[in-house]
Formats: sequence, C-alpha cells, structure tokens
Amino acid sequence: MNTMTNFDSTRESLYDILTKIHKGKTQLPDFQRGWIWDDERVRKLLTSVALSYPIGAIMLLETGNIDVRFKPRFVEGVSIDNPPLPEHLILDGQQRLTSLLRATLLDEPVETTDAKKKPIKRWYYADIDKVVNSNGDIDEAIIGLPEDRMIRNFRGEVLKDYSTSEKEYQEGLFPLNRIFDPNNWRHGHNKYWGYDSEKIEQFDNFYEMFIERFKQFQIPIIILRKETPKEAVCQVFEKVNTGGVSLTVFELLTATFAADEFNLRDDWNRRKKILKEKGVLGKIENTDFLQAVSLLSTRGKRLMNIENGVPSEKAPAISCKRRDILRLTLDEYKSWADVVMRGYLGAARLLYSQKIFSDKDLPYRTQITPLAAIYAILGEEAENAGVKSKLIRWYWCGVLGELYGSAIETRFARDLAEVLDWISNDGPEPATVAEANFYPSRLHTLKTRNSAAYKGLYALLMQEGGSDFRTDETIVEQTYFDDKIDIHHIFPQAWCRKNRLEMKLCDCIINKTAVSAKTNRIIGGKAPSQYLPRLEQRAGIDELRMNQILNTHLIDPESLRADDFQEFFKAREEALLQLIEKAMGKPVVRDSTLLDEDIGVDFEDEEEGET
Repeated sequence: MNTMTNFDSTRESLYDILTKIHKGKTQLPDFQRGWIWDDERVRKLLTSVALSYPIGAIMLLETGNIDVRFKPRFVEGVSIDNPPLPEHLILDGQQRLTSLLRATLLDEPVETTDAKKKPIKRWYYADIDKVVNSNGDIDEAIIGLPEDRMIRNFRGEVLKDYSTSEKEYQEGLFPLNRIFDPNNWRHGHNKYWGYDSEKIEQFDNFYEMFIERFKQFQIPIIILRKETPKEAVCQVFEKVNTGGVSLTVFELLTATFAADEFNLRDDWNRRKKILKEKGVLGKIENTDFLQAVSLLSTRGKRLMNIENGVPSEKAPAISCKRRDILRLTLDEYKSWADVVMRGYLGAARLLYSQKIFSDKDLPYRTQITPLAAIYAILGEEAENAGVKSKLIRWYWCGVLGELYGSAIETRFARDLAEVLDWISNDGPEPATVAEANFYPSRLHTLKTRNSAAYKGLYALLMQEGGSDFRTDETIVEQTYFDDKIDIHHIFPQAWCRKNRLEMKLCDCIINKTAVSAKTNRIIGGKAPSQYLPRLEQRAGIDELRMNQILNTHLIDPESLRADDFQEFFKAREEALLQLIEKAMGKPVVRDSTLLDEDIGVDFEDEEEGET
C-alpha cells in the first residue's frame, strides 16, 4: 500500500460491486443528486458492457472518518430493513452504477425517461438471435420494453406480447435482470423448446458471447481512504463530477449536519422566508449566509487565541473561504446563525435608508455578506449616527468603486476586520474606502442595470428627492406604491438619432433618470422643448415648479428647455460626479472626459436620399 497518497486503486467485478450496493454496503452520500439517466444512455451503457468496452473508473470514499461524516442514503432502487452502516460511499459513478444495478439485478422495471424527458418504465432485454448473429455489432440487440412488456401501436392495440416467461422463450428475448443468475431461465428456455439441439446450441453461444462478458466484466476503482480531509474529498468530487451540477458548500454541510440529525435545508428555508420579507434581501443565497457565519466563527476563534496569548500573526485568520465553511461544526453554526440573521436585518435597514428597497435594485448582493457580519457584531452600536455615517461611506465606496465583483472572499474578511477597527478603535480607513476610485469616463459606459455603479447612482438620485415630471410625487413614493418606475432617457433616443448625436452617450446614465411609465409615454420621442410644456399642462404646474422638479434630478432646466444636449450633458455629468464625491467622501479626479468636447457626430446617411 502506498503510504504517500490518500487513495488506493484496484479492480473489482461488476457483479461484486453491484451486490455490495444491493446489500447496502456501498451507498451514496446524501449530497449526491438523484439518478437521471434516460433510456438511450442506459441501453448504450449495457451495450458497452456486453462488448467488454471500458466504462470508466468509479471513485469510492471509505467511511469511518469522524471529520467526514456524510449522511448516507441508498442507491435508487435499493430498499433494506435495518440497513448496515455503509463501508463505502460513491463519489463518482453514481449514474453508471445505478443504471447497471436497476437493469441487471433488481426485479422491477427501471424508472427512466424517454428522449423528450417524459418519465417511462423499462425492462431491458437482449435479443438472443441478434447477439449470436451480430458479428460483434450488438447495438440493436439490447432493447427496452414498457412496464407491461407489451408493444402497442398508436391506437393502443397490442402488436407484441412478452409479458410471460413462455413468451420470452418463444421470441428469444433474454431478460437482463437474470444476467447474473441465468440458470433457471436457461432451463425454462430449453424445456420450452423441447430440448431442441439447435436452440440449446444457440443459447450456449449466447451465454459465451453475452452473459459471460457481464459476469467477467471488471471496473477500475479508486478508493479514497478515510483519512482524506473533508475539503479534499469535496474538491475531488467536484473534479470528477464534471457532468453534474456544481456542488455547493451548502449541500455538503447539509449532508454533514444530517449525520447529527440536523436538517440544514429546513433551517435555511425558515430563515430565507424571513429574509425575503425584507425585499432587498430576497436574493440572499444559502452560501452567502454560510459565508457570514464563517466570518463570525473564524473571528471568534481568532480573538480567543489572541486573548490566550497567541501572537496575532499566528492566530487563525478571519475567513469565509470554502475550506473554512466546510470546517464549520454544527455547534458553531447554531451559535452564530441567529446572530447573523440579526446582522442581515440590520443591513436591510441601512439599505432602506439609502433608498435601496428591492433586490433588483441592489448593486452588489455579495457586499451584503460583510455588511451583515459587521452589523451582527456591532449590534445597537450600528444605529449611532457617527457609526452609521462610516458604514454608509464604506458601502458606497464598495459600490461606486466597483470592488465587489471578484476575489470577494478575501475582501469580505479584510473589510470585516478593518471596518470594525475603523469604527471601534478609530483605526485607519479600510482598504475598500482608501482604494475606491471612480473615473468620470465610467459615466459614459453605464447603460444598464447590469452594473453595480448604475444601480448605485439610481439610489443616490432617489436620495436627492427626485420627483416624477408629471405627478410631482417623489420617486421613493412611487416606487413604494409600485407605479412602474424605471430609468428612461431624458433626451429621447429618437430625438438623438434625428439630431445625429453619438448614441453611446445618449444611452448612458447621464442622459437617463427615473420616471414613471406613464410619464415616459408622454415624453415619447419628442424634444424636451415640446414635452416639458405638455407635462406642465397635464400636471397643472407652472414652469418654475417644473424647473424645481428637474433640479431634483440634477438636470439643468435652461439647457434642457433649449434642446441643448451638449450643455445639458456637461452640466449633468458634473452634477453626478459631485453626487458621487459626496457618497464616497473623497474627490473624484477629473480625467479626459467629454466635458469640453463636441459630442455631436457626423454620421454617414444610413438611408440614401434622406434629408
């Protein structure tokens, strides 16, 4: 045995492997998904075994490691009263082994699907004559029959009936669930044909060409020893399980906690329902929640080590990486989960104060993880005005600096420690605050809600008290009452095209603001000088009031009424930059923007002869 590795490799007969599964000695870890193979894949697999083609290695995990305690479950089709504890768990090969078990060892039809994913039940057979006369090509020799073993036409009339052993003998169809114990069927077949020498010889050839290949078929096995660390087991599983859906740490912890009779999925569903009621937290995922728990758990361990005299550089780090989440014990989860919930609810309160009300308007879902962890630790202290102002500044630096799009786990941990030190000990500015920059030219590329900065500016504009051009109600009020508020063009696209302006600038956030759908329909494709008087008339307000409303959107009324896109663009760009500076608490260095350039362009006529 190789002592330098955590695995062994061997080969074992297909029959022995399937027998151990059937007896419960080999099971599945609970995180494995269900069996999903369709009828065609099952038949192709059976054909591969019949031809002695390799079907790939399987990977098993030896049980008995106290740190890798996954709740086991039977392979589909297996049912045992008073089941034994499994000796091995299947990490890779579930679909192949389940298909072979159900088709060859169980006395029940295989529950699978057809090409259209419709559920069906199939018994699998080998056509004896086709096998014997196949010259090695037996693709069409393996067939699947319906649950009642009858072939019908489209009117439901029975064309072929294989529902009894005698009819199987007559048609020469051998049931594959007798492949490892064929003698009784063989005796019945020979007796049915009156011990005809040709039939006996044909079956003997079939036995040698087909049945023996199943009996002698060997499968390579890789066995991970029980000493293998949990994170290594999970990493190996994901590497080999390329055909499946990515396995999350939540599913792995669910299987681990289930060994202690704790249902993590039920616990999360209960918490998720509470979070969804807050609107803005509606898309928080179970892995986000576990990351926040891991942040608090590892921070607690770190502080305990330092209090016990361990130098800070040797104390465990604050972290929420995959390996740290997988190391969470059930007791640690129970200790921190409720605290984290309070943190999320506090984070929601802060987001509401910043005019972020729904998950669709949330710039970064990921940034809520450290925010929730910070709130969980600060508790009521987070409500103090001075503390809140720092949290708000940190938040907007993360959003407008667009710092939460990648490599976030490291930033989570760093922000938790640095923001808390900044607040509680008047420490230096967190790196997220110090490193955040906003480049003015970025305004020209913000066009859709796909950008965190775009959503952030939308919220900041709502903080300015922006009112709808027609109703004079604040955007906040209309959003609350679901008046279909969205971000629309100030200078309409049709007008911009007609006046040959650079469309990438016409479509950027500088030329957009929040108005209701009804207001946007009135604006249509008209010039501002045309739609503003119409809106004033509809709303029953004068020009002075409309100008005040425009100011709440950081729009210069004079250039807008004059249909002067260039002056409007320059003024609003500068106003938005000042808004960003206010939120981030730091100056924005003006770069080579188009503030002083001509933003009209000379298009070539797209339609010749247009004047």
